[in-house]
Amino acid sequence: MTSPGWRKCGLIYAVDERLPWARSHAQIPTVDVLDEQRLRIFFSSRDEANRSLITRMEVDARDPSRILGIQPEPILQLGAPGTFDDCGMMPSSVVDWQGVKYLYYIGWNVRNTVPYHNSVGLAVSEDGGRIYRRMFDGPVMERTAEEPHFCATTCVRIENGIWRNWYLSCTGWESIGGRMEPRYHLKYAESDDGIHWCREGRVAIDYAHPAEGGIVRASVRKDGALYRMWYSYRSHVDYRTNQAGSYRIGYAESGDGLAWTRMDDRAGITPSAAGWDSFMQAYPEVVDVGGRRYMFYNGNGFGQSGFGYAEWTGGVG
Repeated sequence: MTSPGWRKCGLIYAVDERLPWARSHAQIPTVDVLDEQRLRIFFSSRDEANRSLITRMEVDARDPSRILGIQPEPILQLGAPGTFDDCGMMPSSVVDWQGVKYLYYIGWNVRNTVPYHNSVGLAVSEDGGRIYRRMFDGPVMERTAEEPHFCATTCVRIENGIWRNWYLSCTGWESIGGRMEPRYHLKYAESDDGIHWCREGRVAIDYAHPAEGGIVRASVRKDGALYRMWYSYRSHVDYRTNQAGSYRIGYAESGDGLAWTRMDDRAGITPSAAGWDSFMQAYPEVVDVGGRRYMFYNGNGFGQSGFGYAEWTGGVG
């Protein structure tokens, strides 16, 4: 009998002529389950100035490789000069609450002493996801006195009226080979409204060892009393050029969503021998629909090769 794990189903999308403004990348697939037949996938691509913008597609929930349609224009334009998202945007998490869809996204600024700064913005849709608007011109999550660098990818879930958020928190920058490189892990926050977050510095997934440099993009599912999390992790050095240190998908379990045990050897998915996800696997998004569990993820080049998916073979729930 085959052990439970992820059955890789292949590439869904890489940048093509359907997005006239997109020149490269299809990053951070973020899924809105519309019903048992349709999934809406948000992702970001880069324009000719290397600025990321968010667009979306719909796919068949029974066969996500079947693209039903792609929106050719970004869902939002860049922020006004000087705001947190004036240099780029990437999707991160989408939730439904009281008839409103909340799309959390990463805002990008170009910096001087370090290459970039990230924070978290919020766009909302009150018409079922047809049109999104910024809820605020500023971020809903930014660096703080206790977290002085930046925050980015979020995984937001609503449980018993509490908004729970597993998010990326940068712990510092270091010059490596003449290039400033960040280190970041995953922390946890809560909110009563999805806007104002209580951040007490609680670490969800910490560095496994000093050579680990990045833990990013949590995706949390609850199976009965057990919380499961998938995420991606990388080395602190040479992760762009050394396949062994590049992004891999990790896995952790928890009884309460607060204290987690890393079990990366049980992630159930590894890079392919060749092809679009042979060097890197990053930014997983795990969703359940129609009795199936899918993982959407990026491949080589931080999404330069596009995104694809895998299906869980061990049953759901």
